[in-house]
Amino acid sequence: MLVLMIVLFLLGYFCIAMEHPLKVNKAATALLLSALLWVVYIFFAPSYLPSLEEFKVFALNPENLHLSLYEQVISYVTNVQIIEHLGEVAEILFFLIGAMTIVELVDVHGGFSIITDKITTKNKRKLLWIIAFVTFVLSAILDNLTTSIVMVMLLRKLVSNQQERWIFASIIILAANSGGAFSPIGDVTTIMLWINGNVTTSSLIPELFLPSLVSAVIPVLIAQRFLNAEPLKEVKITSSTHTHTAAEFATKKEQLVLFCLGVGALIFVPIFKTITHLPPFIGVLFGLSILWIYTEILYHKKKGIEEKNKARISYVLSRIDMSTILFFLGILMAVAVLQVSGILSSFSQVLDKHVGNVYLINIIIGLLSSVVDNVPLVAGAMGMYDIIPQSIEFAQNGIFWIFLAYCAGVGGSILIIGSAAGVVVMGLEKINFIWYLKRISLIALLGYLGGALVYFIQMKFIFPLFI
Repeated sequence: MLVLMIVLFLLGYFCIAMEHPLKVNKAATALLLSALLWVVYIFFAPSYLPSLEEFKVFALNPENLHLSLYEQVISYVTNVQIIEHLGEVAEILFFLIGAMTIVELVDVHGGFSIITDKITTKNKRKLLWIIAFVTFVLSAILDNLTTSIVMVMLLRKLVSNQQERWIFASIIILAANSGGAFSPIGDVTTIMLWINGNVTTSSLIPELFLPSLVSAVIPVLIAQRFLNAEPLKEVKITSSTHTHTAAEFATKKEQLVLFCLGVGALIFVPIFKTITHLPPFIGVLFGLSILWIYTEILYHKKKGIEEKNKARISYVLSRIDMSTILFFLGILMAVAVLQVSGILSSFSQVLDKHVGNVYLINIIIGLLSSVVDNVPLVAGAMGMYDIIPQSIEFAQNGIFWIFLAYCAGVGGSILIIGSAAGVVVMGLEKINFIWYLKRISLIALLGYLGGALVYFIQMKFIFPLFI
């Protein structure tokens, strides 16, 4: 049964990685994979669970003593293991839905024009640095996927030459992934580690800011040489990134308020968690409710606007990419099966035996994330290793977890298909995979390794001086 589960997972993983050639949405594959693995597991469980201490404690509960062994196993799988993991996954999904809705609500009202309308330089190399900096900062506050879309829409209004625009767009991918890596709310994988308690904001940002910055700066230093010295012909931005009529009815003051409320709501989430110790999704839903109330009051004051031109929350929710949410649901529940069946713990023992070094293990995970999705990679790593309080490597904020956030986030930039930001920019700009491989992959790799080296130096030689 274990062999069958491994084969099914690898086959499903392959289909997810080959989403575009197969023309099958990866969410559908992930959901099917999750269902199949749980079906196989529940038939395998009677021969596996009775030997576990957790199950023995469950079986000795007075409520379960009258049940047969088979009935106890079924009850444990359905009422304990599935519910427990579904609860953990739900925390991540509700957080993402809330954060994505906040970003869409700001965007649909033209809130991001507050930033994008300020970029008017004609110097290509200066523009490259500005776009990289803005992308890096925004992706730490928003998410790297949304930031990439906003910046590409801006880019189309600034650079007309396709080959040059591909260079700018590639830097957007690299800066978005680097910026998302050091923030607890900037990348899905970092969100997962933060919500699960593997890392905290107070350690994640100080330890990863400089490595993430280096991983973005090195590629920009090299890529600016690809641009000629001729000034841009058209630099005036005539409109912002939005596509909905609602933005036309929002004044600059209202757009500024929405932008500040949206960014403030997202920045407040880590503070909310620290103060209340409640799950982050409650904080993000609190912030969403504030924006929701503000927009409702806004539309109540504005008379004469047709209902179809109002971007109410029902419309904004329709813009959320629910297939992505379902993909996360499927793949995280699929990885959960590998965890409860003991497959991941066995794999971690193999890694410890043949690799051993936590830095090298994470470097490998980062390189793998350029080929396959980093979400299941990080979920797998979280399933393989527990949080061990006394361990330097695996305690909360241990070297393994912090470096994992960096490697999984930044490593996806090496290939254009290795991150959600890369895939969406590839689709928007029709960037050729081979072109990216020839022109960008090497400088992305140099940035990735450069940032990793900075992190290693920090942890080995600099941070110990302050302890």
